[in-house]
Amino acid sequence: HGQEDEHTFRRALPGYVYRFPADHAAHPDFRTEWWYYTGHLTTEKGRNFGFQLTFFRHALRPPSTESQSRWAMHTLYFVHFAITDEKKDTYRFQEKVSRGALNMAGADPETYHVWMEDWEVSLQGKTHRLKAGKEDMGIDLALAPTKEAVIHGNNGVSQKAEGEGYASHYYSLTRMQTTGVLHWQGHSYEVTGQAWMDHEFGSNQLRDYQVGWDWFSVQLDNQTELMLYVIRHRGGQVDSTSSGTLIHPDGSSEHLLLSTFQVETLGSWRSKKSGTIYPSGWRLTVPGKKLELKLVPTIKDQELTTRKSTLVNYWEGSVRVTGSFKGREVEGRGYVELTGYDAKFRPDI
Repeated sequence: HGQEDEHTFRRALPGYVYRFPADHAAHPDFRTEWWYYTGHLTTEKGRNFGFQLTFFRHALRPPSTESQSRWAMHTLYFVHFAITDEKKDTYRFQEKVSRGALNMAGADPETYHVWMEDWEVSLQGKTHRLKAGKEDMGIDLALAPTKEAVIHGNNGVSQKAEGEGYASHYYSLTRMQTTGVLHWQGHSYEVTGQAWMDHEFGSNQLRDYQVGWDWFSVQLDNQTELMLYVIRHRGGQVDSTSSGTLIHPDGSSEHLLLSTFQVETLGSWRSKKSGTIYPSGWRLTVPGKKLELKLVPTIKDQELTTRKSTLVNYWEGSVRVTGSFKGREVEGRGYVELTGYDAKFRPDI
């Protein structure tokens, strides 16, 4: 982390005004940006799948007056794509990496279109179109948001550490009606389901003493959603800026401070591939909202060992959700992301 680039990349500061759909597009004046989709798909015969598709943009130096093509060389793009097959207890992921040269990969700052070769996400009206993979493992999906974008944090910033600018601009589309085709192991399935989109951009989010995070997204069948993230320090303490958002059926939302919720780990799982030990199974409680949820992975092994692109191991997987909310039983589905349990992990964000 050189000092000079912190003064040339734009920082995520309070007071940012979001405009949609313009803010779905790329923000090249920030160093790091990602567009992240997860979802739960069901075939016509009731077979359940999960998917993750994430496009990352990482600028190696700030945009300047140099030509667009020269500047493109100073941007790295990564894509992670994963499918969880609940019935077969199978998980597969693919990754791609590219510099923005020769138009092989890019992120349009004017209209929402992010691509790498023939993998892409784009906007058609209000519908998000996702295309990734091939015949043995691929998706071609249309995602229609049923709620407006939810802005996380206070005053337009999601704080990730103490100190000005150690933050991101972060919003989500927490419920997206999803239809399309899943290609899997030689078959093509018509699928329907629900998806979630995160879009986050900033320039220096984490401090050196922070090692990783546990992130949770939950979609309950009663049309309520929950997002929580817990940032961990080297010594095992939880960062005070960890927070969350509760989204109501009407789309309104509430910011949740760390003091208002608890995340309890119920078990662990050891990866045979990397040797990393991850938490596995959680209890999330928000006492003031009378919300208590149990999250169980649909399958244990949903680890990405990204040797080509980001060079880190992380766990990103679909979970089943049960529990109670205001005295009533609830159930739903979710996704959990676990980073920094691998000793080598040090994201340059």
